[in-house]
Amino acid sequence: MFHKFWSLIRDEVSGPAAARAVAEIARHHRIQASPGFRRAAEWVREEAARAGLMTGINSFFTDSATRFWGAAGFQEWDARAATLHLTAPAESACKLADFRDLPLHLVARSLPFDGEAEVVVLEKGEEEAEYEGKDVAGKVVLARGNVRRVHDLAVVRRGAVGIIYDGMAEQELVRPAWALPDAVQYTSFWWQGQEPQGFGFALTPRQGETLRRLAREHTLRVRVHVDASLYSGWLEVVEAFIPGETDEEIVLVAHLCHPQPSANDNASGAAALLETARALAALIERGELAPPRRTIRFLWVPEITGSLAWLSASEGRIPRLVAGLNLDMVGQDQEQCGSSLLVESPPDALPSFTGALLARLRDLLLPEAKTFGGVGGYPLFRTADVPFGGGSDHYVFSDPSVGVPMPMLIQWPDRYYHTSADTPDRVDPKMLGRVAALSGLYAYWLAQAGEREARWLAGELSARFRQRVIADLQAARTEADEASAPGREEVRRQLEYRVDRHREALESVRRLAPVDVAPYQAADADFAAQEYRRVADDLPDRPAPTPEVEGMDWVPRRRFRGPAHPEEEVARRDAATRDRWWEFQQRVRKTASVLPNLAEYWADGRRTVGEIAALIRHETGVEATALVAEYFRWLADLGLVEI
Repeated sequence: MFHKFWSLIRDEVSGPAAARAVAEIARHHRIQASPGFRRAAEWVREEAARAGLMTGINSFFTDSATRFWGAAGFQEWDARAATLHLTAPAESACKLADFRDLPLHLVARSLPFDGEAEVVVLEKGEEEAEYEGKDVAGKVVLARGNVRRVHDLAVVRRGAVGIIYDGMAEQELVRPAWALPDAVQYTSFWWQGQEPQGFGFALTPRQGETLRRLAREHTLRVRVHVDASLYSGWLEVVEAFIPGETDEEIVLVAHLCHPQPSANDNASGAAALLETARALAALIERGELAPPRRTIRFLWVPEITGSLAWLSASEGRIPRLVAGLNLDMVGQDQEQCGSSLLVESPPDALPSFTGALLARLRDLLLPEAKTFGGVGGYPLFRTADVPFGGGSDHYVFSDPSVGVPMPMLIQWPDRYYHTSADTPDRVDPKMLGRVAALSGLYAYWLAQAGEREARWLAGELSARFRQRVIADLQAARTEADEASAPGREEVRRQLEYRVDRHREALESVRRLAPVDVAPYQAADADFAAQEYRRVADDLPDRPAPTPEVEGMDWVPRRRFRGPAHPEEEVARRDAATRDRWWEFQQRVRKTASVLPNLAEYWADGRRTVGEIAALIRHETGVEATALVAEYFRWLADLGLVEI
């Protein structure tokens, strides 16, 4: 069923060619809605056209009044030059940053400035208490904290003219504090919902520490020059496709944006997608693969905003988009970056066959080497299957209000993520080849799948479901003696949830062909019930969680298609509201950052907040009813949902 396609596609793709494409893309400073992004988009389109694909660039007008469904647009930004010099104390005077040396030194969307200012040193600069007794008006603030928060507190509220950021976000396990003392962190302003104010520069942690030591004995002054402008402009989405025989489509996406160099994030995904498209087009042109039944469409987008723009302008096409795939940060040299290749499934609120199919095809990559005895095989790279986490373009497509199930291939964590050290030498050509081949097989198999393939896929879903039921119930038995272990009733409810999600996933197979999945649905539900009865007596007799939270009976109804973007609305509110939002976000991050996305996904206009929170608990294992209720209260206050 797969192996003929697999061998053809695997042999056609070129990892080294994809690595060269990474290097070409990484030359461009690819800020969303900017001349640098446009140049990269034009290069990708030319390469896709040279490979024989039908291509085009969709240009979407964008300014601060534009909306893509519920998301605010933003102005185009062009930075031409920027320098930061330390002028006092005189004996330490030097150039600290130059946009020409490293574009990442300039915080994206900084405004023009030319002059000198005193520097006020803070630690993080994220809390009001840090500003007590400090006059920052007309000065530059040096801080390590969240740039948007520091900008709000220092520039918007207290009149600072700009920010110098010397922080470095830690990445658990692979990037502890001071692991990259000479790298610059990617930072940006987003002027959505607020008046643009000020500029920002990003320095390395080592540079920041030098300035902080100087500031203990001296007054610091800097000379700033920023030549940049904001204006109404355009957002580009590159499009290429292999035409099919029907009006149905398979869509593959990679975001093209991010500052120079941003090689793995996400020149690697863009290059792997380009190589996937080229390989399929070449095989079809030579007649080694038959033309697909369904069109295969390839999109290179500004992350999230480009997907929102393209989808909101293509609503008539959405029902014909059968399934998708997102490629984000796929090219890492795992030994350098500390990463693993992950197959991330779509959210449970949009159950489908896509995550299981991608994982099954990924397994074709695994037997790269044989055991010492010459039997069996194993991979020479790290890989895993993970649940939905969001944070990239698949979170737009897989929103149930959009309804295009889209798993993601990603490598995570990454030691060099969002830093100036994310360079092409961190990319592994062999890994790019693996991903391009896997993506090509996934796209082509779905593009030609008919009744036979749909029946096989139903069987694959059934087999995986039964394995999970056995594993979950055995895990419940294993943990039965733990004080935090779920009781018999909670395990039963969790199993009912799994049965319901599996039933819907089986139903999604009918998108490929009108096969009868009812026998699988009935037999698998019976299997789950039998397995539960087998282990029930070994489970503790504890009551299921029954949280009582104000607002549990609310029924939220979303006002816009696609994910909400409350931070844009919060930016328009008063300082007290922005402070409360900041504090709420910190609590969400400590619990699970994906919670707001999942809450929106489960909100279908019929479920109560209590029901949504219970579904999230079943999906994630996290009890967060109070946070879910609070989030919907925020969305209602901001006009993004009705209750």
